[in-house]
Amino acid sequence: MTEGEITVRRVRITAEAIFEVTDPAAVEHAALDDIASSEFNVSEGETQDEAVESERDEVRGDLAAAVSWLADPMRMISSDIPGIDASETSHQAEELHVDASRVTYPDFAALFPVCECGRESCTACDGFQLAPRTAAALWTAGKLLADHAYDDVTTFGDDPVDPKAGAWMLFDEYPRITWRRNAIWRRQAARSFDDLTTDIESGDWPQPTCPAEEMALHRMLRYATDGVRGGWITFDGTLKDLPKRATDADFNELYDVLFQDTDILELFDASLDGIEDPDDELNQTTGIGDYRPQAWFEPFNNMTPRDRRRPFRR
Repeated sequence: MTEGEITVRRVRITAEAIFEVTDPAAVEHAALDDIASSEFNVSEGETQDEAVESERDEVRGDLAAAVSWLADPMRMISSDIPGIDASETSHQAEELHVDASRVTYPDFAALFPVCECGRESCTACDGFQLAPRTAAALWTAGKLLADHAYDDVTTFGDDPVDPKAGAWMLFDEYPRITWRRNAIWRRQAARSFDDLTTDIESGDWPQPTCPAEEMALHRMLRYATDGVRGGWITFDGTLKDLPKRATDADFNELYDVLFQDTDILELFDASLDGIEDPDDELNQTTGIGDYRPQAWFEPFNNMTPRDRRRPFRR
């Protein structure tokens, strides 16, 4: 080595980072803004605006792509430190479930084919059809809520729900008569979401077989509706090729199709306290049945019960 030459030594860093995203829409917006202000090396015949728009299309509706864009391995070590520069980097991003397992989407288009032939003789067109995008939104909401429920079990165990605590993920949204149930009950309630999403994965309508699943489905429909309207459940990215229908974002019809009734919602009315008990006069008058928390996992008489030996996901 001659005087003045510099010996370059190379170091590879292998790292893994998991980011918890609480506002997917804000993350996507930040990535889109950053892309818009970036300069790209364009190929012959391509303009800078075309390159920007192409990159923005890759990010729209794809949370992993948005996070991947915002991640900058070149800045792992501050540029203010002398004697070291990043020469090359590579990274990839993938969306995970809350428990850090990979998100794999069912083939909703194959599971829920939609016929729109319009022929009077077509029995498929004549009745209700669960559209692929509607099924996808319900499934996404169910997976999220199941994780929230299991997280509550892990965090709080048998502790009574305190709605003022602000740290509950799900069970503070349940009727007050359930707030003092133990961790075993809550874990079974969490599995109700998994049971309904498993129905969807099997190509079946998510129809409740017991009161716990009724409550779970009401939560799923509420979250799916809010998610689609709020932009945190999207039909872009992995789901962008699902066939579109005019009723994709309309979940109102599902209340009539998937539920036998909505009696369980009466439990939110404080003026009707006690109606959950079969011995209650109003319960007997209306004939709503046993909605005491200890009966929530008993199957309805007209529904096929689920296998009691089925496992818990968490």
